[in-house]
Parts: sequence; C-alpha cells; structure tokens
Amino acid sequence: MRALSRFVNGIEGAVRLFGWIAAWTCVALVLMVAGDVFVRYFLRTGAVWLQELQWHLISPIALFGMSYALYCGEQVRVDVLFERFPAWLCRVIEVVGGLALMLFAIYAVWLSLPWVHQSWLRAESSPNPGGLPYRWALKSLIPLGFALLALQGLAHALRHGFGLPNPANQSGPSGH
Repeated sequence: MRALSRFVNGIEGAVRLFGWIAAWTCVALVLMVAGDVFVRYFLRTGAVWLQELQWHLISPIALFGMSYALYCGEQVRVDVLFERFPAWLCRVIEVVGGLALMLFAIYAVWLSLPWVHQSWLRAESSPNPGGLPYRWALKSLIPLGFALLALQGLAHALRHGFGLPNPANQSGPSGH
C-alpha cells in the first residue's frame, strides 16, 4: 500500500508542477494582454506575434489546468446529487469516472500524435506574416496535456479505489 501511495503521490506531484506552470502562464497572459492593449490604443502600433502568443498561451493553461482541476477535486459533476449518495456509491463513481477519463485521455493522445508528428516534420509555423515560427511546439502540448490527464485519472481512480488520503482535499477520499 505504501508503494501505491508513493506512485499516486508522484503522479500528483507532476500534476501540481504543471498546475503551477498553468497558473503562472495565466499571469503572463494577463500581463501580455494588458501590454498589448496599451501599445495598440495609446502608441497606435501592434505586433502579430504578440497576439498569436496570447492565443498560444491559452493552450497550456487549458491542457495543464484540466489535470490540476481533477487533482483539486474541481471536476464537473452534479454535486447536488453526488452529495446525497452513500459514501460507497460516491467512491464507485469516482473510480469509474477516473478510469473512463484515463481511457478518453489515452485515446486523445493516440489521435493527436499523427497530427503533431506531421507538424514537426513540416516545421510548421504561423501562416501570418510576422507570426510565430514554432507552431509545432504548441501542438506538442496536446498529447502532453492529455497524457498528464490520463495519469491524473489513474491516480484519481487509485486514490479513491484504495481509500488513500487526499492531500488536496482534507475532507477525505470520498469527498464527504
């Protein structure tokens, strides 16, 4: 049980790291948007690459943030019903939900890999004049983000299935 707990904690440590990256990416995005608005409206100039970078920063926020949301117990569910279920049923729902999410995320990784590979082979960049040159790097975040989600889905299922304490949620593994 101790090895399982270390395994789950290791996965969740990686998820926390990527959650931290997503959070600071939000800060960078807000500062960039504010700077871009200032430059466009007060200095009457702008840059295509800066606007594209703002769009690109949304990707790691969403792709890394979805795993972190699951880790923190902020996933979407109908809490008004979930809270009325007995603890054993909540636990079953969490395990089945985590495993289903893991399978979906693995499928998303599998679907995205050929698309990302093609982007790498072409050294894909922005079609816009003055745009960013490394679109292939942005597309590489898709399988990475979904692989992280698959791992967190597995950790979620294991944590709830074996009743491991959840450091992100002090109320315990069942959410009650």
